[in-house]
Amino acid sequence: MTSLFRTTAFAAALFASAAVLTPVAFAQDKVITHAQGETTLSGVPAKVLVQDWAVFDDLNALGVTVAGLPSSNAPTYLADKIPADALQIGSLFEPDFEGIAAAEADVYFIAARSREAIGTSKDILPTIDLSVDNGSIVDGVKKNMTTLGDIFGLEAKASELNAALDAKVAEVKAAAEGKGNALVLVTNAGKLGVYGPDSRVSWIYNEVGMPSALENVKDGDHGGDSVSFEFLLEVNPDWVFVVDRDAGTGENAGAAAALLDNELFNQTTAAKEGHVVYVDPQASYISMHGYQGVLLLLDQVLAGLNS
Repeated sequence: MTSLFRTTAFAAALFASAAVLTPVAFAQDKVITHAQGETTLSGVPAKVLVQDWAVFDDLNALGVTVAGLPSSNAPTYLADKIPADALQIGSLFEPDFEGIAAAEADVYFIAARSREAIGTSKDILPTIDLSVDNGSIVDGVKKNMTTLGDIFGLEAKASELNAALDAKVAEVKAAAEGKGNALVLVTNAGKLGVYGPDSRVSWIYNEVGMPSALENVKDGDHGGDSVSFEFLLEVNPDWVFVVDRDAGTGENAGAAAALLDNELFNQTTAAKEGHVVYVDPQASYISMHGYQGVLLLLDQVLAGLNS
């Protein structure tokens, strides 16, 4: 009886031990839902590759070190945050898959410009698509921060950052109240376009709440909805926020200001009242879904509205 009791007790102890240990083992694997499905990660990623500047912006805000980055179009506001020894893994549109495979990283983040990479990259390493819908940028940024916080065990930090973003949006919204309507202009190789509520800076309309001076806008990928100076004068917006695409892509800094120094534009209410705000061209065109970039743009809009 004593031997049987000891055997039974030993078996029970083993079972209890397994019951305690098994959930921990399973907890190491985490399924992440993203824009192109689900990806399983084993533990917290140590070596991270990023093919998108907005995602790098988010990771930097969280304090996550990145090992591999795009080789081009780095936004100026992120320049001093880029690790000197970071691997260059191709352009925003054309990843270097050989370099990515050789890096032996734990996770690879893509987004809008690089989203097609998943067809190849998913067979190399865990790939997560953090693309954001332009029609709901602030919500998309917050969702990505929450996802990244979950991946890296930084949930509290992500929640803190999201609360700060909500507070900033509320501050800008309060400043915009009663200030009139707005147009977001994009200048592109000497041409004028208008960005609307589905554009790269849609939060000016959708979250900050400034009504568009144009009822219908057909957002274009690059140059917006094409307009003329005569049309701008006819629409006569109260406020104009300017995205200089040429400067954003590093082609011709200051092109927007030169183009808008125009007799017809200078007759608009926005121009006459000094209500023309030039927003950071790279934050608004290259990394428009990045946490720090959105905060930078919100601060610029706030400063303009309060000037």
